[in-house]
Amino acid sequence: MSNISKPPPPGSMFRMLGARTNRVLSLLVLLLIWQGIVMAFAPSLLPAPTAVFVRLIEALQTGNMLFHLLETLRRVGITFTISLLLGSGLGLLMGHSRRVDEWLDGLLTLLLNVPALVTIILCFMWFGLNETSALLAVIINKLPNVAVTLREGARAINTSLLDVARVYQLSPVRKFVKIYLPQLYPYLLAAARSGLALVWKIVLVVELIGCSSGVGFQLSSYFQLFDVTAILAYTLAFVAIVYAIESGILRPIERYVSRWRQC
Repeated sequence: MSNISKPPPPGSMFRMLGARTNRVLSLLVLLLIWQGIVMAFAPSLLPAPTAVFVRLIEALQTGNMLFHLLETLRRVGITFTISLLLGSGLGLLMGHSRRVDEWLDGLLTLLLNVPALVTIILCFMWFGLNETSALLAVIINKLPNVAVTLREGARAINTSLLDVARVYQLSPVRKFVKIYLPQLYPYLLAAARSGLALVWKIVLVVELIGCSSGVGFQLSSYFQLFDVTAILAYTLAFVAIVYAIESGILRPIERYVSRWRQC
C-alpha cells in the first residue's frame, strides 16, 4: 500500500480551469462594456474595440509595430533582470545585517519616495539622451522595491530549520537550495510579478521622454497626431505580451514552487 502514488487533490484541476476561465471571461466582459459604451454614446475619443483590433493587425503586418515592441521588450528584459538581481542581493544583505540595514535604510526610503519622472529627467540631464541613461533610470526606480521585498523575506527566514540542517551536516549548497531558497520563493515571486508590472510602465515613460524607438516613442508620436486608435492599438499589443508573460511564465513558476502547499 505504501508504494501507491498519492492522487492529486480532488478538484484541483477544476479549480485551475475555473480560474483561467474566470480571467478570460473578465476580459470578455470588459470588451463588451467597451463596445456597449461606444454603441450607446458614440464618443469621438473612444474608438470601438473592432477598430482598435483592425489597426493592430495593420500595424503588425507593416512590421513597424513589431520593431518597436521588440525594442521595448529588450529594455524591459534588461532592466527587469538587473533590478531583480541587484535588488535581491541588496535586500538579503540588509535583512541579515542590522548594521548594513541601518546604513542603507534611509537611502532606500529616499529612493522609494522620489518620483520616477524626476529620476528619469535627472538621468537624461546628467548622462545624456542615450540608451545607458534610459536603462539606468528604470533600474534606479525599480531596485528599491525589490530590495524592500527581499529584506522582509530575509527577516522571515526560519533559522530553526537552518539549525536542523547544520545538525544533519548538510552541505552549504544543499542547505541553500533545499531550506533557505524555498522560504524566499514567495518574496521572489512577489518582487518579480510586481516588478514586471512596474518596469514596463517606467520603460514607456523613458521612451516617451528620451528615446527614438519603442512603444513609448510611438505613443508620443501618435499623441501629437491625436490618433487615439493607434495609441490604444499599441497599448493593447504590449499589454497582451506582458499578460502572456505573466500567465505563461510567472504563474506556472509560482504553481510549481508552491506545489507543496497542495499536498
